[in-house]
Amino acid sequence: MTFVMALCVTACVGVSIYLLLGRDLKGVAMGVFLLGHGANLSIMAMSGSPVLPAENATAAESLKAAPILGAHVPSPALANMVDPLPQALILTAIVIGFAVMGFLLTLLIITNRSTGTLVVDRLANEPVSTTRTDTRAEPFLPSGTPS
Repeated sequence: MTFVMALCVTACVGVSIYLLLGRDLKGVAMGVFLLGHGANLSIMAMSGSPVLPAENATAAESLKAAPILGAHVPSPALANMVDPLPQALILTAIVIGFAVMGFLLTLLIITNRSTGTLVVDRLANEPVSTTRTDTRAEPFLPSGTPS
């Protein structure tokens, strides 16, 4: 199982690096997202297996226990519990990755609307404009300002 996870991490990171080196900003954004997924998979691969070794497990109990501790837990029982830290790290990374994905996609939409392209070579030759070119949206007016 560890070998399969290592192959998945390698594939995710390899494809994301390929996409990051592209000339289209959509591919670069997809590479950033895929790199985040590869990092999550690598944390999951390093966290270990939730399945008990064959000599410690019966047929009914083959999975490790949840890390809910009582008043006194003997140290051999701790070896049969799942580590909650990788799960917390991955959950936090998913939430942060979702926020970054929304922000990056918003930037891509604004860039495409203002320049008409997402190719890096064409964007490098675009003149820098200090005026707003998207006049379809209403300007932001602070509260109390007459419109």
